[in-house]
Amino acid sequence: MNLAIIGYGKMGQLLERIAKQRGHKIVSIIDTHNVADFDSDAFRSASVAFEFTTPQTAVDNIKRAWEQNVKVVCGTTGWASALPSVLETLRSDGKSLFWASNFSVGVNIFWAINRKMARLMNRFAQYEVDIEEIHHIHKKDAPSGTAVTLAEVVADELSRKNGWTLSPQREHDKIEITAIRQGDVCGIHTIRYESHEDTITLTHEAKSREGFALGAVVAAEFMEDKEGYFTMDDLLQL
Repeated sequence: MNLAIIGYGKMGQLLERIAKQRGHKIVSIIDTHNVADFDSDAFRSASVAFEFTTPQTAVDNIKRAWEQNVKVVCGTTGWASALPSVLETLRSDGKSLFWASNFSVGVNIFWAINRKMARLMNRFAQYEVDIEEIHHIHKKDAPSGTAVTLAEVVADELSRKNGWTLSPQREHDKIEITAIRQGDVCGIHTIRYESHEDTITLTHEAKSREGFALGAVVAAEFMEDKEGYFTMDDLLQL
């Protein structure tokens, strides 16, 4: 399959390597110095483009890819507030997008487990819940998209919670997220249910970025013969 990469940082380079290992061809790589290449025969020849850039540029990149009739697998986080309008364009113009705040199979299983856990914990109001996420110092958004998704998954099942807030801000009806940036940590997400008597903790720790990249390449393969909007729930059937 012909693939394009938008954003050639660490993740873009890893996507290139794993895609080639799986027998795909990278026909175009677009970064800040060559954005004019969106309007090129090489980019137009791609079946799917990976978009891993910044929250400020993601929506424009998606739309520029769509203008060339290229499907998009997007892993950029921090722009979810614009997703409804992006999906309106997708439906009206017949475009295709696969978006995930985290492409790791393990993280998506972690979310599924936490949905069931929160459903159970809804009966036990004595437990307060909070989330901590740790990432490398170069991560641009805080909290992470993974932590936000986790908070939304849990809040949907806990009647005493309505959304999330970023520490040190606190609101009794919201899940507090603490975001820590240190070293070259790939990603550690921990959720705690704490009462006066005990603490229940669930943690997911990424050992490398390869799991994220592999999931994104598998998502591109999944998208090859499909149209519309898809997420990891569609891919993994969770």
